[in-house]
Amino acid sequence: MATAVQRSTQLARYSMAYVLAGGRGSRLLELTDKRAKPSVFFGGKSRIIDFALSNALNSGIRRIGVATQYKAHSLIRHLQRGWNFLRPERNEGFDILPASQRVSETQWYEGTADAVYQNIDIIESYAPEYMVILAGDHVYKMDYELMLAQHVNSGADVTVGCLEVPRAEATGFGVMHVDKEDRIIEFLEKPADPPGMPDKPKMALASMGIYVFKTDFMFGELRRDANDPDSARDFGKNIIPYLVKNGKAVAHRFPTSCVKSGAEGSDEPYWRDVGTIDAYWQANIDLTDFTPALDLYDQEWPIWTYAEITPPAKFIHDEVNRRGMATSSMVSGGCIVSGSKIDRALLFTGVHAHSYSELEGVVALPYVQIRRHARLKNVVIDRGVEIPEGLVVGEDPEEDAKRFRRTDNGICLITKPMIERLSI
Repeated sequence: MATAVQRSTQLARYSMAYVLAGGRGSRLLELTDKRAKPSVFFGGKSRIIDFALSNALNSGIRRIGVATQYKAHSLIRHLQRGWNFLRPERNEGFDILPASQRVSETQWYEGTADAVYQNIDIIESYAPEYMVILAGDHVYKMDYELMLAQHVNSGADVTVGCLEVPRAEATGFGVMHVDKEDRIIEFLEKPADPPGMPDKPKMALASMGIYVFKTDFMFGELRRDANDPDSARDFGKNIIPYLVKNGKAVAHRFPTSCVKSGAEGSDEPYWRDVGTIDAYWQANIDLTDFTPALDLYDQEWPIWTYAEITPPAKFIHDEVNRRGMATSSMVSGGCIVSGSKIDRALLFTGVHAHSYSELEGVVALPYVQIRRHARLKNVVIDRGVEIPEGLVVGEDPEEDAKRFRRTDNGICLITKPMIERLSI
């Protein structure tokens, strides 16, 4: 196993982070009908993309590019509002790079590698020595400086960020077969029998979609790949497998650079895909635990985002069966809990829960209105939805499935069109 690397204080200054944020995230179903997956709300006031961007900023990287494509308006608006504080006069930069047919009048971004290739000239204008390529749709905390240090110390052509996953669970990932020095000797896409790690035979190394390159080398590989008519123009499908066979590809183990909460029992590195309604609901609800594995209150590694100006949350009424109260919950600014009972729920900005309503296991996105006497259990409510008076969800599975999007695990997604159909 490769030895742990020490944190440098210089490499991030000469690096650029490039976030790939163009994917829809179709497994989130109607939640991504109007927004790309990186733009989906998470954790009360953030968006999913804020985690990759905050990791870059907290790691010391001050030059960042974000490539967008699918239904990018919501994402671009969030980036313009929340990430416009990086200043060129301080040798910082933040570029939003939508697919804009820059190399052809008919060609959008064809794959993750193409989304970087089409913007080589913009990257060159910053002259970074190293590139950190990131997926914009995962929730985790990571110090990229440590991954940069390993990349330089190992002399790798590419360093690939990897999760340690039980072998039985690794069949849905791209898996890295490594030697004792963590050099990648084989790349396997969703293998039926994932290879174990040399020092942990029951665990496998799964790609996180995080790559570090020396910039000039990456440019050469992108140009080579662009000239291959059979390529899908993708890092995971083309660039990385090619370098495993023809160069030096090294795995970086996520526990080496994971930023943990420091709370008791938080030794396990935290990383979530939140790519399904079940996973999205669970990751949000997990934040209501007494000591959540993901610490949003850590001021040493904050999650930066658009700081919307809102008044404090308010709880009103103190009568029998009409008491504004919340237990084991997170309630964001601008919320009003008016004679409503809230338990193990996460309310985003501006949610208003009216009298006699009961919420349990509810993830309510911004500006949801929950009218009187509604009873909701284990639901995700999209932004701006108005829940009708007396609506009951989470008690009758068959009825729920007729009206809303219900998962096999019993989580219901509620959107505006679904509510509108109730009155037809």
